[in-house]
Amino acid sequence: MSSLNPLLKTLPASVATRLDQGLSQLGIAVDEHQREQLLGLLGLLHKWNRAYNLTAVREVDDMVSRHVLDSAAVLPYVQGPRLLDVGSGPGLPGIVLAILKPALAVTLLDSNGKKVRFQRQAVMELGLENVTPVQARVEQFQEGTFDQVISRAFASLVDFVTLTRQLPSADGQWLAMKGPGADDELRDLPAGIRLEKRHLLEVPFETAKRQLLVLRVKS
Repeated sequence: MSSLNPLLKTLPASVATRLDQGLSQLGIAVDEHQREQLLGLLGLLHKWNRAYNLTAVREVDDMVSRHVLDSAAVLPYVQGPRLLDVGSGPGLPGIVLAILKPALAVTLLDSNGKKVRFQRQAVMELGLENVTPVQARVEQFQEGTFDQVISRAFASLVDFVTLTRQLPSADGQWLAMKGPGADDELRDLPAGIRLEKRHLLEVPFETAKRQLLVLRVKS
């Protein structure tokens, strides 16, 4: 019996159905263990959110689309093998990506103590050996370089790139998850940084437009 079973039993049946449908729409296949981990993450988020206000999303059904599926939508563009999730909050998108791609080595970076405590609890309960939570300000973070540096809701595009300028490896990328209004931010990119690709994201059950901007140092 899975150690996550007591937690999974707290979730309404609609959550698993919504998750299965959403992953299918995204073309993402998971095994039973990965499915349990994703549901376990949702159960933990919902449980902790009542006391610690980790996210403004209150309903667990909404967490499926706005947190898990939104994070999963960028999976095709994540190669790693070393991924840094900056301003990770409760571990999004990093924990979801670590579950879906176990070969990734994911570092979660956030300065908020209660959110990093949640990350550590989730990593322990979900049995994630490929995730390292770190509590620090990004300006003070010095743990080498990463193949990709991702941000979901950390800062403006300019601040994201400026504050993490030394963190991508020589051939590394920034992955910025954004809404539709990022063109103004792109015009203000620091010198030496270019937009390599723009991917439009279709997140199941969500009508808001999402995109992934892939940035790189100009060669």
